[in-house]
Amino acid sequence: MLKYIEEAGKYVELTGFRNVSIKNSEEFMKVAREATPQKASIQFLNAQLVATWQHLYFAVLNALLAFKNQRNISKSVTMEVMLYASAQRQIRKAIQLIGIKRASANVAIVIVGADIDFVKAVLSAVSKRVGVEPDETVLELTQEKTKSIQKAFGIRAEELEAVNKKNAKQALVSLVIERTALLSTQL
Repeated sequence: MLKYIEEAGKYVELTGFRNVSIKNSEEFMKVAREATPQKASIQFLNAQLVATWQHLYFAVLNALLAFKNQRNISKSVTMEVMLYASAQRQIRKAIQLIGIKRASANVAIVIVGADIDFVKAVLSAVSKRVGVEPDETVLELTQEKTKSIQKAFGIRAEELEAVNKKNAKQALVSLVIERTALLSTQL
């Protein structure tokens, strides 16, 4: 899913890959990032803990605004996206929570760049390098993902009910986005 973030003048691709074989997460990221020149930023996340494309969109938006306002925690946009997506201030904790691991079969990918055609080209190149076509459905909520996300982000059933009694999935997305946004208020 390609979006434009007007506040930062950047395009962002939010998608994923299903059934990826990861023997070594660092090697996987290195190989995939070799397809990414300096004109774009790329981040991989465990899709099992991504609460829809909206979760990633707001993580990217907050990361870009943090850099724009010089309130960033990390030195790179990609790591800032990881921090916001995980709602963690510490890089180590963010990677442990939402970073890809050997067991990660479904991987979310975020590509950020100023040129729409370049962002599309990077996605195509990364797709060829990992040997799998992009699949946005890995970002959708499933019953299994919902439980994993609730546990990882410390969201209780009472919170879900208080936010939205009729639509628990949308309530979960809202609560995750709220937790990621709160990161910018913590000093």
